[in-house]
Amino acid sequence: MTTNPLSDALAIRAMASAFDAQRGKLPVPGDPHRLPGSIVVAQQISELGKLITELGDEVLFRTVNKEAGSRTTPAVSGFSAAVRYAGEAATTLGEVAQQLTFLEQTEHLHEQPDARDAREAAGLVIDDRLETADTALREAADSLHAASTAVSPPSSRLRAALTRTPPPVYGAAATAPAPPASTTPAARTVRGR
Repeated sequence: MTTNPLSDALAIRAMASAFDAQRGKLPVPGDPHRLPGSIVVAQQISELGKLITELGDEVLFRTVNKEAGSRTTPAVSGFSAAVRYAGEAATTLGEVAQQLTFLEQTEHLHEQPDARDAREAAGLVIDDRLETADTALREAADSLHAASTAVSPPSSRLRAALTRTPPPVYGAAATAPAPPASTTPAARTVRGR
């Protein structure tokens, strides 16, 4: 596999789509009667682990195969930035899994006031962590979409337009001869009312 701006942009877009899909799978926070299932959360943690591995592989591949003067650096930067957000999402989903385990372990204590308060607090933590995971996955996808745009080669229409446009002449104004300085004061026009 070789890297070039087009292949980099396509790989980055594919990864961004994977993060968008993960975000779409997140349980919706805020419904106290419908907590996410432990299995669903565990599957998402596993899928995020695979995505983090894929991000690492993309960074490693482009770093090892970087040629002198290569433009793979923006792609490496884009993939690397997404690792942070993916890790944050996985971490927060790990906290959701812990809270769900606590709820399962204390199910038989739901009538006791102390346990009821702790279980309600666990539900609030789950909602907060799901929102945090949603934000992290959105930021991962957004950062990858931005990196894809930065890496993408210019469109054929833009390239055609650039070839038709004459290059700007930046030094022309500075090299043009200056008008001779006048030693006589400029005539003043006086206007009456």
